[in-house]
Amino acid sequence: MVHGAHRSPLLPPRPDLGLARDCEVCLGWGTVVSRDGEHELCHACQLVTEDDETPSHRGA
Repeated sequence: MVHGAHRSPLLPPRPDLGLARDCEVCLGWGTVVSRDGEHELCHACQLVTEDDETPSHRGA
């Protein structure tokens, strides 16, 4: 049986769509839906390291 997503008082995270443009994991949306049905930032294109403000997947 298929269940819809649970209602949440929290808004989905706001991704940087410029980073997500060519991402094959989230298909350009910048977010993915977890197994719990919650929106999360895409781990492939939206991660930011703690000591740096640049995405961790970029080399420069």
